[in-house]
Amino acid sequence: MKPSELSLKALEVFLLTAQTGSVQSAAQDAGLSVSTVSHHLKSLETVLGTQLLDHSRRPLRVTPAGAVFQRDIDAALRLIRKAQAEVQAGSVGETRSLALALIEDFDSDIAPELARHLTTAMPKCRFRHLSRPSHEIFELLRSQDIEIGLAARPQSVPDNLIEHPLLRDPYVLVVPANQDIREDRLIAGQTDLPFLRYSSNQIMARQIEQQLRRLGRNLPSQYEFESTQTLLRLVAEGAGWTITTPMNYLRAQRFHRQVRLAAFPDKGFARTISLFATDLADPVVVRTVTEILRRLIETRAVHRVTEAAPWLEHAFRLLPVSHDGS
Repeated sequence: MKPSELSLKALEVFLLTAQTGSVQSAAQDAGLSVSTVSHHLKSLETVLGTQLLDHSRRPLRVTPAGAVFQRDIDAALRLIRKAQAEVQAGSVGETRSLALALIEDFDSDIAPELARHLTTAMPKCRFRHLSRPSHEIFELLRSQDIEIGLAARPQSVPDNLIEHPLLRDPYVLVVPANQDIREDRLIAGQTDLPFLRYSSNQIMARQIEQQLRRLGRNLPSQYEFESTQTLLRLVAEGAGWTITTPMNYLRAQRFHRQVRLAAFPDKGFARTISLFATDLADPVVVRTVTEILRRLIETRAVHRVTEAAPWLEHAFRLLPVSHDGS
């Protein structure tokens, strides 16, 4: 391979290996064999006449020369990808590929409808659709594995992402339907019914804990769960109570008769669900996805929840359209 024949694939493979520290991981992420990745790396180092990776260490480490090369190539590839996106922008129907991820709260109803609408609007597009927790979606956006992600807004939004706020999703209490316990007593820890928490690595869990600390509430940390379905099943069985949101409650429809929603008794708080896009995403595609999601969220989430719980009408609502991407 001559210097003038350096391929984008070889450069991308180097960046993946430098980031992961593993040829095997880079091969998996790139969809290549380990031997192909090794060949790209060896050829790249031969052409440049210098060692980019310290192959004697595990995980692999970039050499000083490799660190400089990694920095400059990362910036160059971002410009190339951005140029490609701009050239291809303008017609949704001509979109050839789209990788997006939605938080798991949307995967039972809204996600399939979104996919159906997008396949109609983008008949030539190769889709890659993922369902992940919010914190994992931001990792995918950071590594540019996806162009668009629907997630709960974190405490600090990365500077390189464009945010389109969609939904105000307030925190509420979910308690067993056959339990007549005042909500203020639950929050104060004055009952024998245990508090069932979300796992601490989730954005929702951190927001809930921050609010409880602000209010001086110190509830025992005995039970933690990743899954809303598991949490609400336990509540339905009378094993505890939890704090969640209407969007999560809506997803667990089979337990609705066995649980009841109640307003948060102290100062209310909410999470914001937004669409986040990288600078490589086609603005026309982003606008199309955002518009479809707004319609689906309004009809399949907001209307259904507020019909069953009218007291949530002003709290659980679509947010105004953002015209400046903020």
